[in-house]
Amino acid sequence: MKIIIIRTLFILLISIFMRTKLFSLQNSRQKLLLFLFTIASFLCYLTVHHFAFAQQAYQKKIVYTFELKQEIAPAAARLVHIALNEAEEQHADVIIMQLNTFGGALDAADEIRNIILKSKIPVYVLIDGNAASAGALISIACNKIYMKKGSTLGAASVVNQNGEIMPDKYQSYMRGMMRATAEQRGRDPKIAEGMVTPNAYLKDIADSGKIITLTSDEAIRYHYCDGVAEDIVSVCSIDGITNYEQKNHEPSLLDLIISFLLNPIVNSILLMIIIGGIYFEFQHPGIGFPLFAGLGAAILYFAPLYLDGLAANWEILVFVIGIILLITEIFFIPGFGITGVLGVIFIVTSLALALIGNNFFDFSYTGVDALLLAVLRVGLILFFTIISAFYFGPKIFSTSLGRKVVLTSTLEDAKSFSTPMHELLSLIGRKGIARTDLRPSGNVEIDGRRYDCISENSFVHIGEEVSVIEVRGNYLVVRKN
Repeated sequence: MKIIIIRTLFILLISIFMRTKLFSLQNSRQKLLLFLFTIASFLCYLTVHHFAFAQQAYQKKIVYTFELKQEIAPAAARLVHIALNEAEEQHADVIIMQLNTFGGALDAADEIRNIILKSKIPVYVLIDGNAASAGALISIACNKIYMKKGSTLGAASVVNQNGEIMPDKYQSYMRGMMRATAEQRGRDPKIAEGMVTPNAYLKDIADSGKIITLTSDEAIRYHYCDGVAEDIVSVCSIDGITNYEQKNHEPSLLDLIISFLLNPIVNSILLMIIIGGIYFEFQHPGIGFPLFAGLGAAILYFAPLYLDGLAANWEILVFVIGIILLITEIFFIPGFGITGVLGVIFIVTSLALALIGNNFFDFSYTGVDALLLAVLRVGLILFFTIISAFYFGPKIFSTSLGRKVVLTSTLEDAKSFSTPMHELLSLIGRKGIARTDLRPSGNVEIDGRRYDCISENSFVHIGEEVSVIEVRGNYLVVRKN
């Protein structure tokens, strides 16, 4: 563009100069000299113009590549968005996406389609095996389609997780997207529509009443493939890109961390820490290590699921409400009543729903089986964690490390540790006043002295009267009067 502007300005200036001089010159010798000067200037211009074009041709083009070989889900849309932004930042001339997928979520596929259609840089796709369902929509959105030998393109009906065909309202929406995308890229919209619902349009590709799936040769024949290529080099060769630099998308540190946290084993460990933290906070009320560990694990649990598109805002809100209900139960309401039960239900529900894709309890795409598996997984971890905490908890917190991370005593409480056993036994049957909330452990005051104690079967408010019923180890067991 710059060369064209310079050339136009040069010719315009020469023309103005010649017209002005020719009219002002009186003899033929001066006119001849001016003519020769003009010819020399034009030859210089051609030389500069030639070198400018040669330099432009020598400059390498940047070919940016990335792989999309996964289920089409919000995580895939996030990958495409990041890749195309990186390509634009690196001033890429063309983007080549290597695709191999059996499909996925319709909303994620539509988001990827729009990202590709709005891209200022041409996007090519190299189908490496399968471009089915949502993958077909994404491929058709690209400027050019290349396929490896043996690859297929099509079969774009909307199905749920069990492979069952969804109602026609979903198919109608998909047909519309396929037609509109094909039209925008100059491809036959009837073929695109035939990939969604049974057709009678291309009987030599699919029997009448069948859904269209194209092989590489068939796709070339019907202008749904620009060539058969085995790799990026082949794509560039077919497209006439000879002098280029290939830049590949590399996962960022954040991507690696998200993948690590989404590992089922790591994810399950985080679930155990969340549940264990809540359990120990009940046993040792106060803002201590279990609470911080549980909240930290909750952040690490929900954050990658949210970025991956599984955990929705409302699911995280349900978890927060559950935590608030439990805190209310621990610190403000005696006993374990409806508030605590609701808190546990909210927390377990949010942890389970965050593992599966749903649209506010609409499980059309994921299916009920996925929901049951998620609930079963969270339920088993809940059961295992509570049993483990009940058995190992006292042993852990009796160690020196356990006493450091959970504060179970104060300076005043220390008196009871040195209280002789015969004195503690003499307090059985005596009455005292709770000087801390017993949830279930705390302090009781008897005859002006404080002792460690634990409530037998209910939480006790500060200031309430209790009776000593027995001695366990170095603390009293009390019952609310």
